Amino acid sequence: MEHEFTPLECLLPTGNLTFCLLILNQPLDKGYFHLLWSKAVLRACADGGANHLYHITEGNHESFLPDYISGDFDSISREVRQYYKLKIDMIVTLGGLGGRFDQVMASVETLFHATNITPTPVIVIQECSLIYLLQPGKHKLYVNTGLESEWCGLIPVGNPCDNVTTTGLKWNLTNHVLKFGTLVSTSNTYDESGVVTIETDKPLLWTMGIKNKQNA
Repeated sequence: MEHEFTPLECLLPTGNLTFCLLILNQPLDKGYFHLLWSKAVLRACADGGANHLYHITEGNHESFLPDYISGDFDSISREVRQYYKLKIDMIVTLGGLGGRFDQVMASVETLFHATNITPTPVIVIQECSLIYLLQPGKHKLYVNTGLESEWCGLIPVGNPCDNVTTTGLKWNLTNHVLKFGTLVSTSNTYDESGVVTIETDKPLLWTMGIKNKQNA
């Protein structure tokens, strides 16, 4: 079988080549950087490669945010790591709440692991449902986008919560214990404030309904 390939097609200003751009921990050549960046469908940095991306795009960092930075992070500078970390406000996982119940629970368990990997909030969305693992402390959730359906809930998965207080719900909690076999806050809804506050002493799963896109 004969394989056809044009090695320099990625450097042509036109064409239908689909490729990803991986930036390594080596000095970058500005010559073709902008062309490659603009044509790549995915852009990633390997560890210290993020340093070179950061410096070559000085003055215009916001236009050159990589999709991924991977590695053991022993060569990326603290300044660069902090900068790119702050550029991500949320991680959204699409899927994981439908089908087999054991796989739904695996999605919930993954949220517990995620807290040890990243401080960035991670939510899971599928069809009409969203879940988000609240860490111990105080939380303020804005529920005034118009995309919320009526229901919401607080579920003590993994451990009992000995002290939970809320505002902004139709049925609020005040220093309540949430525990399977005692009390679980399901089928709750909102008041008219558009803001829900939650204070919990243990990790607590927040879940809420999402309107069907056609009805939003």
